[in-house]
Amino acid sequence: MWNSGHDAYLESRVLTADPIELVNLLYQACTQAVREARRHLAEGRIAERSREINQACAILIELATALDHERGGEISQRLALLYDYMQRRLLEANMRQSDAPLADVLGLLSTLSEAWAGIAKPEEKPVAESPWSQPAAESPWSQPVLPEADDYRLRAFSF
Repeated sequence: MWNSGHDAYLESRVLTADPIELVNLLYQACTQAVREARRHLAEGRIAERSREINQACAILIELATALDHERGGEISQRLALLYDYMQRRLLEANMRQSDAPLADVLGLLSTLSEAWAGIAKPEEKPVAESPWSQPAAESPWSQPVLPEADDYRLRAFSF
């Protein structure tokens, strides 16, 4: 269980975070829940495993509902499909009491988390040319599709 000091710190981070940081926080929380689910599975603690899997699913639902499909186009659609796939894998892990789907989800979360962590604020973008620094018209990945910060912040950690 978290202590009140950690809870206050987390609440402060959430309230002051920009949308990119909020997404990163959700990925971190989801990753932690999946890791805990794997640990509980290995130790035979069914209720705890199920609770962590439910937590991870709730975070994925939050991420999916925060997508802006109007602005995000194909990227947001693909993320929605990926979040749905991960939820199905988590449910499979819970029903079959299997570690493989959890490991699969953990790998996907790791990849997504690294990608989001690499998104810099416009003033922090590197000057050197790279495929990731192309204008939005050339590269849809260069402009993240984020929810409105205030709307997202209200729901982000209310599980």
